[in-house]
Amino acid sequence: MRALTGIEPDRWEEERRRGISIDLGFAHLELDKDIRVGFIDVPGHERFVKNMLAGAGGIDIVLLVIGADESIKPQTREHFDICRLLGIRHGLVVLTKADLVDPDIVELVKLEADDFVKGSFLEGAPIIAVSSKTGEGLDALRRELSALARRISEKNVEGYLRLPVDRSFSMKGFGAVVTGTLVAGRVSVEQEVEVQPGGRRLRVRGVQVHGSAAKQARAGQRTALNLAGIETSDVGRGMTLVEAGSFEAATLIDCEIELLSSAKPLKHRAPAHFHAWTAETEAQVRLLEREVLQPGASAPARLVLKDPVQLLPGDRFIIRMFSPVVTIGGGTVVDIAPPERLKRVDAAARITRLSKSGPEDRAVTLVRESKFGLGISAVIARTAFTKAQLDAVTKTARLVSLNGPEPWLVDAEWFAARQQKIHDTCAAFHRQNPLLPGVPREEVRSRELNGAPQFLLDAMLSQSKTVVAEGEHLRLKSHQLHLKQDEEAALGKIEKAFEEAGLAVPALAEVLAKCGVEAARSRSLLQILFRQRKLFRISEDLVYHHSAIETLKQMLAAHKGERFAVPTFKDWTGVSRKYAIPLLEFLDRERITRRDGDDRIVL
Repeated sequence: MRALTGIEPDRWEEERRRGISIDLGFAHLELDKDIRVGFIDVPGHERFVKNMLAGAGGIDIVLLVIGADESIKPQTREHFDICRLLGIRHGLVVLTKADLVDPDIVELVKLEADDFVKGSFLEGAPIIAVSSKTGEGLDALRRELSALARRISEKNVEGYLRLPVDRSFSMKGFGAVVTGTLVAGRVSVEQEVEVQPGGRRLRVRGVQVHGSAAKQARAGQRTALNLAGIETSDVGRGMTLVEAGSFEAATLIDCEIELLSSAKPLKHRAPAHFHAWTAETEAQVRLLEREVLQPGASAPARLVLKDPVQLLPGDRFIIRMFSPVVTIGGGTVVDIAPPERLKRVDAAARITRLSKSGPEDRAVTLVRESKFGLGISAVIARTAFTKAQLDAVTKTARLVSLNGPEPWLVDAEWFAARQQKIHDTCAAFHRQNPLLPGVPREEVRSRELNGAPQFLLDAMLSQSKTVVAEGEHLRLKSHQLHLKQDEEAALGKIEKAFEEAGLAVPALAEVLAKCGVEAARSRSLLQILFRQRKLFRISEDLVYHHSAIETLKQMLAAHKGERFAVPTFKDWTGVSRKYAIPLLEFLDRERITRRDGDDRIVL
């Protein structure tokens, strides 16, 4: 690596003394004006494979290094298996130390390497012999790297920020610094980011790309971030920096798992070491279709992680045997928050279906599985879909977007069925209670949306073509009050009784008893007059006509600013204390008067 880039990747004295890589090393190379390649030098020794795994997740190209003096070693096979399991699709084979063996041996090792990569993504890839001492082959390697780099697709710059941390350290005068390969999105100076797991939010004080200061880093670049408000000990390898408020770490994942043909059979509920991006934890492998997974086979599975890891659908992972610790397989994450109470066979079918789903089908599935739909942030957290992608889904009429604290997605069929039920509930109520304004809002909520977010009913009503909310009641838009002849007459009698009474009103029960209809209908007619604001209820037993209240307000307006006591009010109105006290309390509530001790002031 040093001979190729001029940068020493071994950071530790022990590595230089022993002549082997122990941890990840980093370097970069300008191949052309428009191409810069970042290198992650991973340790080759079998004891440090877990460190190798921390650096392998974000790479686009693998340089499979084989010593010409040693040929293919067991750790080479394990490293290559890991690259295949991680879905890497591009690379070169590099034979190092070509100066230490005869040319015939180099050709023999080339043949062995060619046979080794047959049937893999490296079949037919260039095999280049190099020497760090003589410089042999390095120019050819640079040319092949340049040609290969131009064929690599750019990572998802427009996606959400994800930076798996592979190193953290402290710099004097700067504080905490973390590094990693930016696998998606962008990150800029002064941006707020979030550490997962944990959710702690931090500010980016500075950005470096391949060792040089920058205002912004983009997906695919080796990135160092200087973070404010955190100690180095609080963030490190295995954590991920994400866009604030976007993602959460998972401890239960559904996945497609693949077992290497060289592995031993894997039993249901077997423990394993789990590696994804830079994270490492323990996992229990729950097979969903069988009790034992045979070597070389693949199957849907559920992994229970000991520690939370920030993951998304499509992420690749590696599993290693618990003891002895060797790589046995890997897989692809399908869902990071699966339903927990599914039968094994149903969970397996769900994984198979989701693994074949596009963005639209996946979003629809997640929303349908939630009883009352999902907020757009929850869908994004489980899929990393952009808002534009989700907008496209709602345009297909399979999901409906509702207004709430955030845009809320519900299944279109569920939405239509629930709207119809609310309509039917109102229609039935109107048939049974023709004189009442409508069904109480809370009754509808508890019956049709019990347990739903509070805003959901109002959001649904805003898109209803047939139901409208009036105060605390719901009614059909088409509903009109139709009184029978005796009800029309009774309504007039009730209003007239209070209108003629002025401020010395009769007892409510007496008026209702004389109106000409039975008690239940008379009470409903009274409610109509209240809704029409022709009558006002002052207390439980006292009801006044609006004309009497207006006359009282006009009389008090002539005394604006005056202080008065109860006797004075009785003189002004001509009413007894029985009526004066409830009226004054009503006026206080209406802010027409204000009590001050035993007196009141006209406002």
